[in-house]
Amino acid sequence: MIKCGLALLLWVMAVGAAAQAPPNILLIIADDMGIDMSRCHALGKDGPALPNLQALCASGLVFDNAYSAPVCSPTRATIMTGRYGFRTGIGAALSPRGSKGLAADGSSLFDVLGRTAYSSALIGKWHLASGDQGLDHPRQLGVKHYFGIYSGAVRDFFDWDAIDNGQSVKVSGYATTVLTDRAIDWVGAQKQPWFLWLAYNAPHAPFHLPPTALHRAGDLPTDAASIRANPRPYYVAALQALDSEIGRLLASLPADARRNTWVIFIGDNGTPGQIARDTFGPQRAKGSIFEGGTHVPLIIAGPGVKPGRASGLVNTTDLYATIAALAGAGAGTPDSVDLTPVLKGGSSTRSHVYVEHFSAQRARGADVLGWAIRDARHKLVVPEQSAPMLFDLQMDPLERTDLLAGNVSSASLQKAHELREAYDKLRKSHP
Repeated sequence: MIKCGLALLLWVMAVGAAAQAPPNILLIIADDMGIDMSRCHALGKDGPALPNLQALCASGLVFDNAYSAPVCSPTRATIMTGRYGFRTGIGAALSPRGSKGLAADGSSLFDVLGRTAYSSALIGKWHLASGDQGLDHPRQLGVKHYFGIYSGAVRDFFDWDAIDNGQSVKVSGYATTVLTDRAIDWVGAQKQPWFLWLAYNAPHAPFHLPPTALHRAGDLPTDAASIRANPRPYYVAALQALDSEIGRLLASLPADARRNTWVIFIGDNGTPGQIARDTFGPQRAKGSIFEGGTHVPLIIAGPGVKPGRASGLVNTTDLYATIAALAGAGAGTPDSVDLTPVLKGGSSTRSHVYVEHFSAQRARGADVLGWAIRDARHKLVVPEQSAPMLFDLQMDPLERTDLLAGNVSSASLQKAHELREAYDKLRKSHP
């Protein structure tokens, strides 16, 4: 009887220890996937079927009002630092030369996690360094293991250059699959709780036809002229390939590890204009400060989350404090709001979302530089060298009607004034 009682006590203690084990954290970033491409969101209800992401939505919390920067480098910098671009100096996509990358003198997310029991890695697209910052830039920001695409894009998804812990290597293999393989291998080798930032470069250009087993687009022509004439099916195929590989990664986790893993999925900016112009209009998609450039899908699933939707405002800066809190580090910045209370059924404390796009160079193509700020309902958009615009996103989610044009009501003027004051207060606040 004593032996049985001792065995039961040891079993209960083991179960309790397992239940209290620190969770793993997986951050997955899709490159150039706006909210219009997520069936989990109202604007994307007619988007492509992505069964693995849809299953993640069904098991987790879908955020209806998550915002990023309009292009990739600023978004990644906000997640890495928990700070807005006007504080870090990263306001546009970094060019290989002539631009200043993210400084390594502040505390990065990886620095914070380095003070915990977590192992950590970043696999995939970096795009936070300029050409003169060296190939060890990830290490300077606290990343102990890095493999991936150092710049903004690859020329060929099947034959590309990568950086492997500071060393340049040639890679032959479909990029989405190679990055997934690397992620599976790294996760499988961990003996302690882990954090993995997995930054896919899909479905970013160049538009292409992925391996047949990964998508449902059929046998499309692969010549450049056909792709250029109708890029959408190729973009969708790359997105479906991404979804397939996310499913393979999640399936590779042992059942107990999967149950104890937080999965955060987000798009880094809006969908490219070639794909999204019919939804948002010209110069209103990726690269712009309008909804089509900054409103992105965000899904978080993990231990104890009650599936559902969250309507509160979220900025990509918030992932910094949230991931730190999930790891037990508790770090934050004035620009970063911890979302863990929302994951437990509470509400976000964020009152405004702020987005920006700035560069010392002229805007390129469909880019719209400037800034925008929104509250729960209204959004003030201030493009460079253009008049401010005000939109009621509750009634006008595609920003078709500028409330500051024509016969302007006193209520609209008052709301624009309030949002401008919120912007001024933010810009004057401490970093």
